[in-house]
Amino acid sequence: KGVKLVTINRNDRSRSSVISGHGRAKWSVTMGRNTQLTQLGREDLENYIRFCQKPPNAWIATKMVTRFIVEGGEKRPNSEWRPFVAKVSKEAHQDGKKPTVRRYLLSDQGVAAILRVLSTYFSFLELEKYVESNPVKRIRQKTKFIRKNTTQEPIRRLSELQWDYVIETAELMAADDVLHERTLFIMSALYGMYLRISELVDTPRWSPAMKHFYQDMDGNWWFRTVGKGNKERDITVSSDMLKALKRYRKSMGLSALPSPGDNLALIPKQKGTGGIGSTRHLREIVQSCFDSAVQRLNTDGMESDADNLQSATVHWIRHTGISDDVKKRPKEHVRDDAGHSSSAITDRYIDIEKRERHASAKKKKIRPIS
Repeated sequence: KGVKLVTINRNDRSRSSVISGHGRAKWSVTMGRNTQLTQLGREDLENYIRFCQKPPNAWIATKMVTRFIVEGGEKRPNSEWRPFVAKVSKEAHQDGKKPTVRRYLLSDQGVAAILRVLSTYFSFLELEKYVESNPVKRIRQKTKFIRKNTTQEPIRRLSELQWDYVIETAELMAADDVLHERTLFIMSALYGMYLRISELVDTPRWSPAMKHFYQDMDGNWWFRTVGKGNKERDITVSSDMLKALKRYRKSMGLSALPSPGDNLALIPKQKGTGGIGSTRHLREIVQSCFDSAVQRLNTDGMESDADNLQSATVHWIRHTGISDDVKKRPKEHVRDDAGHSSSAITDRYIDIEKRERHASAKKKKIRPIS
């Protein structure tokens, strides 16, 4: 009673946050007791951030679930849904560790996202003259909530040895079972065309089809996709990628290359029609290849590489492809194929400067005179 609620909608798919009264993962949080929305100030928001950092245990889940479920054709609240979710890393999960409510931790990125959403929300209210000013802008020392990081996060990628084992493992799997020709093609596309996993699945905004591989007037092959930000882009198709496509199509009894009218789904379902519409399904396919590669690395006595590969995610393959190519191709070409919004993002994949910096420090003495 007397508690004011602010409703914010967080879009699960893009992980971006937008203001809305409805949505997939509605998040309602207590903002202040006996306080009108127009009276909320800096201190209220700071208390709210602290609340998000340490919410009541009853508000924390240990798995992601949808906000609503459909029963008998009706949309009902999901009793298992909670505003906050405790997680463990992929490596910890593989070691048998499970998330617990007690170990819930809100990351710096999570705090930053909350501040962004609230700032957008109050900016809208300010524009509509519902509030006089945006209280988020009055939080001057945001660093007390977000640790300032002056170092650049390393690009998580596979080593040359690890990638060689992974792609060779996919080839061995395909040789053993024709079903894994699909696995080999997916791995090749993620690396060879820097695709995001979401760019291979069937979605309402885009349905990847064979016809999206096309040849221009100069005889060059391209792949068209719609990626992050709903942006359409054309990706160059290398000779090796074209060979991978031909092999994949041959395994399905198709002609070597698609025609402009070939509407067959790029990654078709095994049962039913259309393309696979679940990124989880594709992640499981990639993970099975990773797991087999880990076993081979361990068998060959490369435990360190195997342990590192256990932590890898699907997105590492895209990072690996970009990192390998940015050493050999013009940066602008890699940027456009990867769908980066600026060259500054592509620059993060260039580790030459860091290598030179380390090399120059290698002979530094602790006792220079000796």
